[in-house]
Amino acid sequence: MADKIRLALVIPTMDRGGAEKQLCLLATHLDRQAFDVRVFLLTRDGPRSEELRRRGIPVTVIGKRFKADPTALSRLKRALQDFAPEIVHTWLFAANSFGRAAARMAGVPHLIASERCVDPWKHGGHFFIDRFLARRTDRITTNSRGVVDFYAANGIPRELFEVIPNGIEPLRPSRIDRDEAFRRLGIPVANRLILAVGRLWPQKRYRDLIWAAELIATVREDTTLVVIGDGPQSGELLRHRDAVTTPDRMTFAGQRDDVPDLLPHADVYWIASEYEGQSNGVIEAMQAGLPVVASDIPGNRDLVVHGETGWIVTLGDTADFARQTMALLEDAGEAERLGRAGRRRIATEFTVDAMVRRHADLYAEIVRK
Repeated sequence: MADKIRLALVIPTMDRGGAEKQLCLLATHLDRQAFDVRVFLLTRDGPRSEELRRRGIPVTVIGKRFKADPTALSRLKRALQDFAPEIVHTWLFAANSFGRAAARMAGVPHLIASERCVDPWKHGGHFFIDRFLARRTDRITTNSRGVVDFYAANGIPRELFEVIPNGIEPLRPSRIDRDEAFRRLGIPVANRLILAVGRLWPQKRYRDLIWAAELIATVREDTTLVVIGDGPQSGELLRHRDAVTTPDRMTFAGQRDDVPDLLPHADVYWIASEYEGQSNGVIEAMQAGLPVVASDIPGNRDLVVHGETGWIVTLGDTADFARQTMALLEDAGEAERLGRAGRRRIATEFTVDAMVRRHADLYAEIVRK
């Protein structure tokens, strides 16, 4: 049997974000006979590490304390030297910068980065680092053609990128009925449920969704938008909700572990983000058979085919969010058609097996060079 490929996956944290979920799925599904996988967390530990450790994957926390912490760079270099990986695969900007620098210092022969999102927050200094390190990188993985376009426009060679769509595990049936789902969320079972899932962060533009929810509820009086997630904008968004509408029309459900049980009982899924890579929340909603109303950005267009699996609306157009959603709520046949098409698309194009296989093939190809 050929020697295993030693692979180091480096990411800032193991929080409940989309990139962290994909890394966890990749690490736990790679063939253990072919890969020796270890995960290095640049900043801090997080809840997704539990699954890694449970599956016997070593997790090392480097403990970066501030933005340009040189001691963290040194600790990561030593940790990589101890493991001696053939490939270091870094994820997200902090790990892409620190991780690739440490890997080069440690003499790692092959470097892969991963850009998971269109990042309009980056300025010239960030792109200088990205371009400098790209010249020393074998490949950059991403989940969206929109991400490739964004970075190519900012000086990263397009040919470096490998687009590998996110993978999602098979959907298990909901363990609860609609009555129980609505009871858990604290809303009347007679209402129509609009669901949004994600971190409470400006990128997600939840203010737009709050306004759209109020527009719909003013007309129909039987709808509730529920946002599942937590984040640094929680207090501000709660104050905004209270200034615009009422809890029976829009409510925050916090961070939850029962989203797979709740999703199939929703009527529509919303995402209003101003930038995304490839939203796991949208993938999971489509897998559950929900029609999706999504903002018109590259990451969403990669998933939601306008008029086939959902509806794409102009970024920030709260009135159109309301119009498209009311049309779906009033036409059960159309909502079901879109939901079925979305479920088929996820089942054929966004599986964990396909995601892991494409990464494994990429790793093998790079090591054989």
